[in-house]
Amino acid sequence: MSAIVLALRWLALLGAMLSAPLLAAETQVAVAANFSEPAKAIAAAFERATGHKAVLAFGASGAFYTQISHGAPFEVFLSADAERPTKADQDGLAVSGTRFTYAIGKLVLYSTIPGTVDASGAVLKKGGFDKIAIADPATAPYGAAAVETMRSLGVYDRLKPKIVTGSSIAQAYQFTSTGAAQLGFVALSQVIVIPGGSRWIVPAKLHAPIDQQAVLLKTGAQNPAAKAFLAFLKGPTALAIIRRYGYATR
Repeated sequence: MSAIVLALRWLALLGAMLSAPLLAAETQVAVAANFSEPAKAIAAAFERATGHKAVLAFGASGAFYTQISHGAPFEVFLSADAERPTKADQDGLAVSGTRFTYAIGKLVLYSTIPGTVDASGAVLKKGGFDKIAIADPATAPYGAAAVETMRSLGVYDRLKPKIVTGSSIAQAYQFTSTGAAQLGFVALSQVIVIPGGSRWIVPAKLHAPIDQQAVLLKTGAQNPAAKAFLAFLKGPTALAIIRRYGYATR
């Protein structure tokens, strides 16, 4: 191999090494707490596939919307409902035409104690427990779905004194998993890989659909990583992860 050819190859390799970091970018993503684990898996796969990095923050959708409307530097919003992304569109905070449903959530009544939750959720009517955890219905869609479920079953007024409210579905799960509450309404994704305990997947007819929508915020309109992350979220790798955690997709 001639010295000239060798030099050209080294220059090409050096150019690739220097350009790769310049092509990679970061995006700040606000993620509904119920989607924490799948979002982490998707972000890792996204970085491997594209070189871009998704920096994730987790919390209640309503709280995130308040932060976004007050100038928080998030570029992508993965809400636990359709209401907040729609409002972001209406309020001029989102890039028009980027909103879509990335997952359809499932609500679960869960206890770490075997035999506590029966296959039809009759424990809600029978009682025999001191505390039941839910996420804040004002800011967390899964909390709103929990209240709607209890109202549909005609037990909300009776159970209201026993309700322990978490700031997000993550805290509702924490109350339940630590035994601070004997049972709680959580997201299926939080317990799908956890063995033991007892659970009841709440029939969809008992509450409004938990359509979880994503949207590109105007703060990320010029960031290639933000746009690439949303595109990746629609792709087969992300969809497989989403379904693995118990969500339905469209």
